[in-house]
Amino acid sequence: MKNSILILFSLFLLVACSKKEPARITADFNAGWKFFLGDDSLAFQPTFNDADWRELNVPHDWSIEGEFSEEHLTQQDGGGLPAGIGWYRKSFKIDERKKDKAFYIDFDGVYRNSEVWINGHYLGKRPFGYIGFRYELTPYLNFGEEANVIAVKVDNSVQPNSRWYTGSGIYRNVWLVSTGKVHVDYWGTFVTTSDIEHNEARVKVQLQVKNSTPAHEKVTVKVYVMNDQDFIVEEEEREVEIASDPYTDEYNFVVAFPQIWSFESPNMYYAKVEIYSKNKRIDEYETPFGIRDFSFDAKKGFFLNGENIKLKGVNQHHDLGALGAAFNTRAAQRQLEILKEMGCNAIRMAHNPPAPELLDLCDQMGFFVMDEAFDVWAKKKMAHDYNDDWEDWHIRDLQDMVLRDRNHPSVMVWSIGNEIREQFDSTGLTITPELVNTVKALDDSRPVTCALTENIPDKNFIYQSEALDVLSFNYKHKDYPTFPVRFPGEAIIASENMSAFASRGSYNMPSDSILVWPEAYNVPIKNPNPDFTCSAYDHVHAYWGATHEETWKMVKELDFISGMFIWSGFDFIGEPVPYPWPTKSSYYGVIDLCGFTKDVYYLYQSEWTDKTMLHLFPHWNWNEGQTVDVWAYYNNADEVELFVNGESQGVQTKTQDQLHAMWRVKYQSGNIKAVTRKNGEVVLEKQINTASEAAKIELSADRSVISADGKDLSFVTVKVLDKGGNLVPNANNLVQFEIEGCGFIAGVDNGYQASHEPFKAKERLAFNGMCLAIVQAQNEVGTIRLKATSSGLETDEIEIVTKN
Repeated sequence: MKNSILILFSLFLLVACSKKEPARITADFNAGWKFFLGDDSLAFQPTFNDADWRELNVPHDWSIEGEFSEEHLTQQDGGGLPAGIGWYRKSFKIDERKKDKAFYIDFDGVYRNSEVWINGHYLGKRPFGYIGFRYELTPYLNFGEEANVIAVKVDNSVQPNSRWYTGSGIYRNVWLVSTGKVHVDYWGTFVTTSDIEHNEARVKVQLQVKNSTPAHEKVTVKVYVMNDQDFIVEEEEREVEIASDPYTDEYNFVVAFPQIWSFESPNMYYAKVEIYSKNKRIDEYETPFGIRDFSFDAKKGFFLNGENIKLKGVNQHHDLGALGAAFNTRAAQRQLEILKEMGCNAIRMAHNPPAPELLDLCDQMGFFVMDEAFDVWAKKKMAHDYNDDWEDWHIRDLQDMVLRDRNHPSVMVWSIGNEIREQFDSTGLTITPELVNTVKALDDSRPVTCALTENIPDKNFIYQSEALDVLSFNYKHKDYPTFPVRFPGEAIIASENMSAFASRGSYNMPSDSILVWPEAYNVPIKNPNPDFTCSAYDHVHAYWGATHEETWKMVKELDFISGMFIWSGFDFIGEPVPYPWPTKSSYYGVIDLCGFTKDVYYLYQSEWTDKTMLHLFPHWNWNEGQTVDVWAYYNNADEVELFVNGESQGVQTKTQDQLHAMWRVKYQSGNIKAVTRKNGEVVLEKQINTASEAAKIELSADRSVISADGKDLSFVTVKVLDKGGNLVPNANNLVQFEIEGCGFIAGVDNGYQASHEPFKAKERLAFNGMCLAIVQAQNEVGTIRLKATSSGLETDEIEIVTKN
């Protein structure tokens, strides 16, 4: 009997302990905000009547909800979408029993000029829109039944302030943090790894602890190194006394037989800190990190864990297409999945710090990251850009980027700027060392670079400062072979390349043309040979750029070039240079705004992956007798042969100088087929048929099961097909959507750069036979039904299940 009672009592204790509240709670604070687009000087007051304000969840971007107009102050560079001033308010209660806790609110990003109040008390202002910040709420909170009111003013009215689309509002996540009065400080850990061998690696955990009480506190600090299976591999405990000033300490561990982080196997570890006072745990804090070793060599380029690897990268702006700047983890993950499938292993965050979750994804999926702080220093590029805040804020903003991001194994280079104008005058000699020293004071484990445009040493004052660890250059790839002479002993990255133009599914560029400023901007390009409606597809680029093949061949052949970053991975909103209005988004991406791949995507897949592939293009709907260039990208084969209606057009072989196969043929209705062979055996076949009239809609979801968390997404591709199931390449039918169940349409798009249809809608014109609907889950388990209809076409319907 006694044993049974003891067992029951033990079970009771186990259940009680399992339900015990954690010492630190980082609560999702995104739901239940009220929003007003406009300005009201009284909105900070707790008693302000916001009953008529719109209810929403953040992250939120009010600009993406607006209409496109050339009259908006953001101008074409900003996507022609509205900006202005907006207010957010939220009421919340805190249990009386939590008076012994310290409370903070963490904003991951607000664009821009945010000001925050709690219960009428002014907490502060943060002009920079791309970095997170924290305010302590503890002294101003009401505990118990009385509500607390937080108010945020966002002022993005001074325009233009960016060369690309920024979005407006609380566009990244918000967190309410509660913990003990003695706790790990904001971004208060720094984990580095060294002396990495097969059988062991050294791990150093630097720790900063804050004491928000006036008295000295004696506490026990426990630090654990844990693997991704939550197994403790090393630990240490210390008794310390912490004054009101932040306490710093260092813990050193040796991890036996470490699981190394790499692009192919991004193994993660965690440094867990627990703080105890009188045997009570008052704080707990986890820091993910990876054990890896990397370096840059002036002759051989980039090395990761001793392996010489070429960086195959893209530049990425922060918008998520139809979702705008409002960050969504699944949308960012999908972009990285598409890039990974292309063979991409590196991302340059252009040209400001990204959402922290994006770096988490890069850690987990195995990407190299160039983390970039600024597009502007003291010298402006726009009428009102970061230059306005430089003097007062640049040190703080740079420090916060490094503090926030320095534990990510994916981050391997800090970039202090992009195409900075100070490279052209002597101010670069003083500002560059200041910024580099600011970074090094917080993290000396990574190199610092800056993306430069001037590659003549005597004319580049940022280079002349001798402060940079690695040199990064944008464009001018034909000068690369001279770099070892121009910049002896310097490691080099090609940080921005190409600026080549393409629109998914469009083939109306003239053969062998290069867009040249300003003619391309002001005058339509005339086709020098009217027989060629279908072009040589990699010959169209901005005057400062180059073709994909030409640049990649140069980077591939030069060992000392560590790698390159395509401008850009995805199309992005804004900066459509050199195209005039009504164009509102870029043509630079190898993937369009929808996430639909353009043809050149497959050039990189053929070169950057070992995956056996064959991509044939263009479509096969032309005018009878018209001359058409047919291209194929392929790999893992000796040759490729093209057939038109079963008749061979010849065999092609890919060489170092020719990364594609091409046939110039006369169009005749029917089909084209490409066949690749290796040692005489067929590897792959690809056939494209002439499409007849549009007959039906086809829906396909990237995921048919998503989380019922109010955030998860399913991206539904819409295709317009003929009766035989062939994509109709010129279809522009209006597709209308109906949705039922526990989800809603978060956005629609078709990838067309000059479309002014709203992103927030329930209909969309197809562009070149395709469009996209983004379905977002609500906080409910069940089924979502999406139906697509179009006049004269057979409808289609799809089900998406939401689960906990």
